[in-house]
Parts: sequence; structure tokens; C-alpha cells
Amino acid sequence: MPKSLLEQLPEIVARGRQQAEKILESLEGRHRVSLQTREWVLPSKDTRDSDWITAANRQAHLGDDGNADWTNRLIYGDNLLAMAALLAGDEHTPSLRGKVDLIYIDPPFDSKADYRTKVELPGVELEQRPTVIEQFAYSDTWSDGTASYLAMITSRLVLMRELLADSGTLCLHIGMQVSHYVKMVLDEIYGKQNFNTEVVWSYGTPSGGRAAGNKIVKAHEYQLWYAKNYGQQKYNKEYLPYSEKYIEDRFTEVDEDGRRYRTREREKGHFERQYLDESKGVPLSTVWTDVKQLYAYHLLKRKKEETGYETQKPEALLERVVKVATDEGDLVLDFFGGSGTTAAVAEKLGRRWITSDLGKPACMIMRKRLIDQGAKPFLYQAIGDYQLEAAKNELGRKFRVGDLSAIVLSLYGAQPLDPDDNPARNLGKVVFNGKKTLVLVDSPNKLTGDATLRKAIAQRDNLMGGWDRVVVLGWNFEPGVGESIAALKDDRLEVLVIPPDLLDRLRKKGGIEKLRGQVRFSSLQYLTIKLVQRLRSGDGEQLRVTLDNYVLLSPEAINLDEANRAKLHKVMNAEPLALIEYWAVDPDYDGQVFRSVWQDYRGNTANDDDALRVVTEARFDVPSKDGARRVCVRVVDVFGFEAEVVQAVAECAP
Repeated sequence: MPKSLLEQLPEIVARGRQQAEKILESLEGRHRVSLQTREWVLPSKDTRDSDWITAANRQAHLGDDGNADWTNRLIYGDNLLAMAALLAGDEHTPSLRGKVDLIYIDPPFDSKADYRTKVELPGVELEQRPTVIEQFAYSDTWSDGTASYLAMITSRLVLMRELLADSGTLCLHIGMQVSHYVKMVLDEIYGKQNFNTEVVWSYGTPSGGRAAGNKIVKAHEYQLWYAKNYGQQKYNKEYLPYSEKYIEDRFTEVDEDGRRYRTREREKGHFERQYLDESKGVPLSTVWTDVKQLYAYHLLKRKKEETGYETQKPEALLERVVKVATDEGDLVLDFFGGSGTTAAVAEKLGRRWITSDLGKPACMIMRKRLIDQGAKPFLYQAIGDYQLEAAKNELGRKFRVGDLSAIVLSLYGAQPLDPDDNPARNLGKVVFNGKKTLVLVDSPNKLTGDATLRKAIAQRDNLMGGWDRVVVLGWNFEPGVGESIAALKDDRLEVLVIPPDLLDRLRKKGGIEKLRGQVRFSSLQYLTIKLVQRLRSGDGEQLRVTLDNYVLLSPEAINLDEANRAKLHKVMNAEPLALIEYWAVDPDYDGQVFRSVWQDYRGNTANDDDALRVVTEARFDVPSKDGARRVCVRVVDVFGFEAEVVQAVAECAP
């Protein structure tokens, strides 16, 4: 007879602790998980903004070397790896172990949830299934129902405890489906004595439609609050306004100035007046009925907040959580960022923040939302070693990059070269119809870019007497790799993308042999722009940047069914720039960190009234500069793919 979930729980918690302990042990090693900065966002969303002095001041905020004392972060990737990177720290940012004041998380808790994303383009609406990485994450989370969910959350809760300060608080938002089991896990990890409170969020009044069915209508969710050390946690007492009935029943007297008050006996025979306008209100309790879901708000308020994200929480809910558990300047983390409500609220309340999500649509929504509210400069980062860490988890901690390269070569259909010619074990060969092709598998812990391509061409021309062609297979790419390929003008070079879910598929399918012939290596997308113009503008200069074309080379790699793919091809052929979700400009790109000082995105009405298209031209003022400028333009399309182009622009004419 199979074990009940209650019987499985000790084993689930033990495995989760072991996974977390392995990560904590690896923090001292040489190959620690790191974060790659993909963009330094200095929000400015209006093409009409000509205040370059403000822009210069925002740039100065970063300091001479681009670093400030603290910069908020939006991280794309697996939150387990994000936590590992934050705990490890790096040469630029110290470890955040024991430094976090509040962690708020709202993990998905519906095993039947539909994680598909609707993408609206001019004239069509597409329905995109989750990216391959997201799919495997979700399927892992629910493969064995609640047991899998608890296994997923346990290791993460252990690492969150390591991040919390001694006075820190964890607030976990959860539904009734799994709340009782999660509370048992929390008692094990944080200690039952550190349980702070359980909040019932009664989020709305059920409508007739929602009341259908044969059970009582669900109208609430929970928040489980745990302290790192009960009694030491920060707590700011909050009050709610008195109800009209409470005021009428209790504040029954009015003084000569018209002020309402009530008379209370302070001690026997001694009375004092409690004035209504001096009263704080009703102390906050564990049942919250005054904050409603977004659909219940007035249309104008709803439109102001709504992002289109399915499980978005209202800002009023997070404002209460953040105010109760933190002070201004404190650090707030959210590892299931979703629509970005936690980061948006923390920004407005003067708290520092870090948020992350595994979903690219979620990260795009969060980035746009923060730009839209004029947030302080923040970093958009990604997990630097996602595939490397996934390989270690799958193949063991003794895994070497060469092991993974050998797997990729085999699935591509290439034979490895002899060790004497292939010390890194990342080179293979394909011989067909008398033509010899050299295959190079790039490392998963680096970005494939111009240097790798030139190295591959040199090896093609010189290694073992030369080859007819060379194919480069990469995991992660520099956004400008498309431009590098075009500049090389080498028809004997091909660059392909290794499927990011490869290791998950190996695990699911049971090995290389079962995957052989089923793995598709896709080509890349690229962007072109027109000649950038530099014009004198007062004491500074104006830049005019115009998009030219965006080519999505591998629509087959996007997770769409045939009907949706046909719709996509129609838009690609008619209006390729309509595929762009977001674009940004760095007027002085240093080749290392992309600093976006101007942005536009679909739905930004500061630039135009078209919610389905970005503007195709940016005009903005910048401080004058002697000599050429290196202008970089980066785009993200509606599917989350990135591309960039760099243009050297001669100085302004006198």
C-alpha cells in the first residue's frame, strides 16, 4: 500500500534539506553560481524627454565604475540558483547571507493551472505554451502532485532562511489546497516556536458565476508568517480606519469645536476624552477583508495596476505586508516575482528589493512595470551557469564541461575528435558526401560571441589540415552575436542554439539513445537599425535612432501549435517590427554592461497611442561628447528572445 502524504513528509523534508546543504557547501567552491548582468536599466520611457541633465545625474548615480552602494535587481532564472548566487556573492556584491529583512513569496499552488501565455499582435492573438525550461519546472513541481510541490518548496525555504537577517520575516502566500502541508514543512525548517501568525485574506465577494458548483464558494487565501527568531522580528503596528457604525456607536459626543469624542474611564473616578481625530483606528488583525482582488476594484484603479498577469496581487496587499515587516531602506526579496507587485511596492515605499522569476513573460512584465513607474536604476540579470548547474544536478557534482560537450556532439550526430586534437573534448566532426564539417560546442558557463566565432573559423582553417565548414553550437549568446555573424560574411560558418531544456529531456527520456534524432538545434534572430544621427542641441546633442528590421530565424523553436505558428508567419512577413516587445538604447556602450538610458515597449502610451507596437524611432538628448559614440540598441521580442546591434557614430558636424 503506498505511503500517505503524511508518512512521506519526513523523507521529503530530509531530501530538501540535503539538496539545500549541497548548494550551501558549494558556495565555498571555485565554480559558484553567478549572475550575469544583461542590462542596467535607467528608466526613461518618453521620446520627448529632452532633459539630458537629469539623464546625466542618473548616470552619475552609478558612480565612476558603474557601481553604487546598492542597486535593485530583477533576476531571470531558477530561483534556487538565484538564491545560491545571492548567498555566494561575488567580487562586486558581498553575500546576502543574513542580510534580508523580508522575503515575500507567492508560489504557484494549483496543479491544474494553465501556464500558457496569450500574445496579442496586430490583427492576431497567439497562444504560447511555456518555454521548455518553464515546462519542465512546472511538470517537476506537480509530477507527483502535492508531494512534488513540497519537494520543490522545501529546499528553497531552507535557503531563504539562510538569507534572512536575525530580525527578518518570511511571509508565504498560499492557497487552501496545500497550506496545511506547507505549514508543517515550515515548522520543521524554521521551528514551530518561530511561527508568527496566519493571515486570512478574504479577497472579494463571490459573484453568481463563481458561486456555481456543489461546494461552498472559495473566497480567501492564506499568508503564513514566520520569524527567523521569534521576538526579534521587526513589527510595525498598523491600524485600520473605524467603520461608520463603530464611530456612531462609540464616538457619540461632540465638543464646543465640533470634534467628536468618547469618554473613557482611565482609572476609578478619573476620565479622559478620546477624540476621533486623534485615534489611530482599529489594530490590524489576522483577517483582512478590506483589500480586494484586482477584479473587484473600480475600473480606473484596476487599469492603473493591471498587467495582464494571471495571478497578480493588488498593491494594497503588498503595501500592508511591507509596512508591517520592514522599515524604509530595508531589503525585500521575492523569488516568485510574477507581475512584479512586490518590487513595485518596495520601490514606492523606499525599500531596497530583489525579485526573480523563471518565466520570461513575467520578467518582461516586471521590467516594463518598473520602467513605467519611474523606478530608480536597476539591474536585469540572468543565471550565469544555468546549464552547468543543471548538469551537475543531473550528472553529479564531479561533472566536467567536457562531459556535457560530448553529449551535445553525440545528439548533433558528430563524432568526437581524438584527444590529442581535442583536449577540451568540445570538438567533433561530421563527414557527408565527401565534405568535412568541424563542430564546436561552446561552454555552458559563458556567452557565445564574436571571440568564439573567430576562434572557430581559425580552427576550421588550420586544425588537422583544414575543414570545409564549421558549426558552432552554443547555450547562451551575447545579444550582438547576430551582428557579429553578419559582419564576418562567412558562408562556411553556421551558428546554432543548443536546446535549453536538453538536460531535462535527457532525464525525462532516460538517456541519449532515446533522444537521438529528436533534438532540434535552432538558428538565431537578429536586428538591423538605420544610420544613427547625432545633431547639435543647445549645449548637448540629440540622438535619433531608428529601427530597420527584425528577423526571427527560427519560429519553429517557439512553443506554438500549427495554427498559431501560421498566424506568427503572417505577422513576420507583413510587419516584422511588430514582434518587438521592448527596446532600449545605450548611447555609450562599453562592450561590457548595457546601460539603457531610453526605453520603449508595447503598451507605453507616453510615446504613442498604439498598445500593440513600439515606436520605431527614438529621439533623446544626451550630454555632448568628443569623438565617436558607440551606440548600442537592444530589443526583446514578444517571446523573450534578445538581439542587439552596435553602431559607431562619428561626432556631430560643427
